[in-house]
Amino acid sequence: MRAHLILKDGTLYRGRAPLGFGGCGEAVFTTAMAGYQEILTDPSFAGQMVCMTFPEQGIYGIHADLNEATKPWATALLCRRLSKTADHILAEGDLGSWLRRHRVPVMTELDTRALTQHLRDAGVQPGLIWTEADGTVEAGLAKAAALAEMSGQAMASEVSCREHHEIANPDAKFRVAVLDGGIKASILKQLHSAGLHLEVFPWNTPATELTAARFGGLFLSNGPGDPAALAGMQREVATCIGQLPIFGICLGHQLLGHAFGGRTFKLKFGHRGANQPVLDLESGRVEITAQNHGFAVDEGSLPPEIVVTHRHLSDDTVEGLRHTQLPIFSLQHHPEASPGPHDSRHAFSKFVRMMESHHA
Repeated sequence: MRAHLILKDGTLYRGRAPLGFGGCGEAVFTTAMAGYQEILTDPSFAGQMVCMTFPEQGIYGIHADLNEATKPWATALLCRRLSKTADHILAEGDLGSWLRRHRVPVMTELDTRALTQHLRDAGVQPGLIWTEADGTVEAGLAKAAALAEMSGQAMASEVSCREHHEIANPDAKFRVAVLDGGIKASILKQLHSAGLHLEVFPWNTPATELTAARFGGLFLSNGPGDPAALAGMQREVATCIGQLPIFGICLGHQLLGHAFGGRTFKLKFGHRGANQPVLDLESGRVEITAQNHGFAVDEGSLPPEIVVTHRHLSDDTVEGLRHTQLPIFSLQHHPEASPGPHDSRHAFSKFVRMMESHHA
């Protein structure tokens, strides 16, 4: 079925909607050359239509062990071509059938290079896949113009777990509280592999539960949406400061920035990909990282007791923080990767060492 991708600013791109239906969301791009399944199921992509800059998608099919959540959270896949054949001996199905089953629209025959360049220059923005069955292009343009921006959207409640649950580790030295703002399965796996017993809590859990005496530390997860819109989570995280060691990733890093009294701001086109260069200011080491975020912490808003530990080498934005007196640190990038390099996975063992030192 013929279709148009229509952006909020009125820009049009022709293509096809092979599944026969469209959708909407914030149009963003990722430079990852593989990992479409992990990306589509990453809760941090909730509310977003993902443009894959690598032209061919679906090459190796679908694999259950690659899911980062129980379902896709991205609102659409935007790509040049969609492979109909899953060219992998262990594939459990093809990408198109999987997307259809989960009712996730896809647009193909799209000029992804032109779209990426436009989003880079004009900024990421809401858009929609408008099929020929949806009506006139003029009607689609009017609907796209009325779409809400991502700024101001509090989305943790949509992707967080509904109930407290545990991931047992009988040999664990520490029991850790995990505040779930949209956590990836790979992060939980890395925390568990680091030798931790995990108790995962919904996004609106009060600080009194997160800082219970049985916990050796608190982990703040990744997640979608605007961190500035999560005033309740900011207050609870602020209450936890000084009570136990804390490690935050992505949204968790941004929530800590707010809890410290700082601010966040929306990046023009964000950092999304598996090849983002980050400088560790304390070791001098450059790490190639996986990233997926559209907001960043405003360095100038932070108090003097908060030190910037990492910077993005492309735009000098804040990629890591630590408290000078308290056992607290955070990273904007994703040390678990999935997809992406493993340069930063040592952060999980750093969290364990921090708890060991604190509780010694």
